[in-house]
Amino acid sequence: MAFDLDLFVIGGGSGGVRAARLAAQSGASVALAEEYRMGGTCVIRGCVPKKLMVYASAFPDAFEDAAGFGWEVGAVRHDWGRMIAAIGAEVDRLEGIYRRNLAAAGVAIHDQRARLAGPHEVELACGTRLSARHVLLATGGRPFAPDVPGAELAITSNEIFTLPERPGRGGIVGGGYIACEFAGILNGLGCAVTQFYRGAQILRGFDDELRGHVAEAMVARGIDLHVGRDLRAIERGPGGLIVQCSNGGSCEVDAVLMATGRVPNSAGLGLEEAGVQTSRIGAVVVDRYSRTTVPSVFAVGDVTDRVNLTPVAIREGAAFVETVFHGRPTAMDHTLIPTAVFTQPEIGTVGLTEEQARDAGPVEIYQASFRPMSNVLAGREERMLMKLIVCVDTRRVLGVHIAGHGAGEMIQLAGVAVRMGATKEDFDRTVAVHPTAAEELVTMKVPVRTA
Repeated sequence: MAFDLDLFVIGGGSGGVRAARLAAQSGASVALAEEYRMGGTCVIRGCVPKKLMVYASAFPDAFEDAAGFGWEVGAVRHDWGRMIAAIGAEVDRLEGIYRRNLAAAGVAIHDQRARLAGPHEVELACGTRLSARHVLLATGGRPFAPDVPGAELAITSNEIFTLPERPGRGGIVGGGYIACEFAGILNGLGCAVTQFYRGAQILRGFDDELRGHVAEAMVARGIDLHVGRDLRAIERGPGGLIVQCSNGGSCEVDAVLMATGRVPNSAGLGLEEAGVQTSRIGAVVVDRYSRTTVPSVFAVGDVTDRVNLTPVAIREGAAFVETVFHGRPTAMDHTLIPTAVFTQPEIGTVGLTEEQARDAGPVEIYQASFRPMSNVLAGREERMLMKLIVCVDTRRVLGVHIAGHGAGEMIQLAGVAVRMGATKEDFDRTVAVHPTAAEELVTMKVPVRTA
């Protein structure tokens, strides 16, 4: 059977763009459809603009700390509108790069929605149908908001990057990384933040000790954090929005950010009609090579709900091209993935948590808690926390967990060591870089406990 294309990609995010470009560079005929903007959640309304806001929100600490080092800093004022405009300009620049790279590789771009019309057929919103030997679904995820009265009055992480004004009082619902990151961002930019989370502790899935450390630091920074409380309703009040909670309490804010999770963006793609299996929450079910239940259809990235991180989607897209267009079956390894959470203080983590490691066998815990040098003259009491989880039997370092300034940068290189199977003795044999905070990773000699 003759096809119009070798590959049609639905979705212009990190995973879809990488797969389309690599496939086209291999000589395949490729088209890509994106209904919104090229770059996906990460570039347009996710990690890139979020990290820029994290940088912006850290300057008040720098101004305050400078006095301890002899600097005299006068009155400062933040212009929210200028920040939003600058971030928007950078997002526009990055989107342009994505488009130019696709065009340079020979990918045909369709700026409209597309859906499956069969195992080898895609229908564009304009009504045009194109056949393809392979179809790749890379439509990402979308924010999930609970169905409570007044939910339409809230915003999500999609809208916060275009708010015209900084809210004086912000209510944040959720306890995951998005909720906690924006709590720190808004707090740093001068917003009075109240955060509600229905669970017993924020950042579920991370090391328990790390979670507690970050929660305490957030409260010390002025975030009004309430755990064990769920959202019941949002109402308009005389001076703002009234957030009603499960314990009967309420508070008035100027804006409510719903950061209550994300779900796969798979609705309306014609998956059921084409025979593509999805999970209860709409995730596209795939095998280790990203193939769906329809042999000609593949899926990568957040729409599969495996590990929802941008670098993972990129790796999955590249593995798909290796498998399908180069005849080298390649499966993405979803273990030992380093990651950072840009809370304040930020988190860097790779490998097993203490709780997970204890369930797998006997472990030793090495830990350091200290004021980094930069905080001493500044008079800042916030401490860093570092943990190594070590297998008693093999001596391998099973997990590294860091909370504090630069944690994301440190964990990238620690991830290399953990991926290579480094032992505690390998860490011990590594000479410390002094004076740095990172040297603590190689100078912890005595375990604080075994389990």
